[in-house]
Amino acid sequence: MVFNSFTFLIFFAVVFGLYWLLPGWAARKWLLLIASYVFYGAWSPPYVFLLLASTFLDWWLARLIGRSADPRRRRWLLVASLAGNLGLLGYFKYGSFLLDNFAVLLASAGIAWQPVDAGIVLPIGISFYTFASLSYTIDVYRGEMRADSKFSDYALFVSFFPHLVAGPILRARNLLPQIAAPRRPTLNEVGWGLALFCFGLFCKVVMADALFAPVVDEVFAAPGKFGAADTWAAALAFSGQIYYDFNGYSLCAIGLALCFGYAFPDNFRHPYAAVGFSDFWRRWHISLSTWLRDYLYIPLGGNRGGAWRAGRSLMLTMLIGGLWHGASWMFVLWGGLHGFYLWAERLLQRNGAVAPDEGRQRLRQVLTFVVVTLTWIPFRAPDADTALGILAGLFRSGLPPMLDLPGLAAIAAMIFTVAWHMSMRERRFEPVIAAWGKSRQLATVTGCLAAMYLFSGGDQRAFIYFQF
Repeated sequence: MVFNSFTFLIFFAVVFGLYWLLPGWAARKWLLLIASYVFYGAWSPPYVFLLLASTFLDWWLARLIGRSADPRRRRWLLVASLAGNLGLLGYFKYGSFLLDNFAVLLASAGIAWQPVDAGIVLPIGISFYTFASLSYTIDVYRGEMRADSKFSDYALFVSFFPHLVAGPILRARNLLPQIAAPRRPTLNEVGWGLALFCFGLFCKVVMADALFAPVVDEVFAAPGKFGAADTWAAALAFSGQIYYDFNGYSLCAIGLALCFGYAFPDNFRHPYAAVGFSDFWRRWHISLSTWLRDYLYIPLGGNRGGAWRAGRSLMLTMLIGGLWHGASWMFVLWGGLHGFYLWAERLLQRNGAVAPDEGRQRLRQVLTFVVVTLTWIPFRAPDADTALGILAGLFRSGLPPMLDLPGLAAIAAMIFTVAWHMSMRERRFEPVIAAWGKSRQLATVTGCLAAMYLFSGGDQRAFIYFQF
């Protein structure tokens, strides 16, 4: 049941209507909890019990941590939470990956062994709800939160359907207080929430799927067939596809939550206007980058201990962040490259080689975007051969352009996107739209709906981050 499906629209309409009809706050929360489990069960009913077990484990362990004054016991309870969550994540997401690589290692030593196919199916959203749930027990252990939430409230925090399967990765400290306090959305909140949902679907259906995806799919399927112009068009197109796909989902999630009166944090802030890679990660997938910073980078040492230790912490954090995206060495490579960029940038800044200079900001923005675009190649490529083929194609001459209008449209749309991000770099989306006035807002929403209707034919694509 994806957001860009008729089934989900019916589901949302029923839940939203019942939410407004129910008189009590407790009843409305129970409605959202049941609806969230129905939503998740529509993907794979057996994994509802996995979600419930993971939720109960962290809620119970957090209560034990909160009640204990013994530092040693608190530490072991936290270890139990980490082991339970990461154990489930490791089994379902990385079990086959580890066995396959172990078989390769044995083969290099002359030992033939083929692991049995266990038929493991990755539960959708497990990477997202595991990180959200873990943040609660860690915050309670650190004394930053009280473990006094009711189980039903905590279960709603973990499973609330707008963010459940692909984020944003919420923190309990942000959402649990909203769940605890009675709320009913205003008409303005509902209107803005529906508008954000519409904008998000437009980003997904029109921009990501109709405009960018065909160019990306054609070139990445056979990189040796295409010359430099087409390959660059595909690389730029994937920068657009991944942004509009994931930002589109985030806008949908934020808008849906707002329709029920809940405020989710922004997940993107014009990332292709970033000046450097630290700035990029302050703007891209913000809920993940801040989670990695607070629960991994800082505990590893953060900025303490000199350049070497900080660089090591950065590399480990980004390698794990890459692996979080999927059980593939290509994701590890992608994360490692970003770790290297961040480390190198920090060393240059410490040595005064990257001093603030307004005159060079635009050049640094363009350079950051180009390097980020090139680094998306291993993220998109299914294997090293495809990635190397795409990189070689960026410099291949002698082949005429084959994509014609679709490739040109993708390039033009990406130029517009980068220019839009640069013009909006220090501004928020909401005030700009609010200043347009009702008639222009209505015309924009109507235009988005019309475009979605025109481009909604063909195969329905799931959001890219559903696979993570």
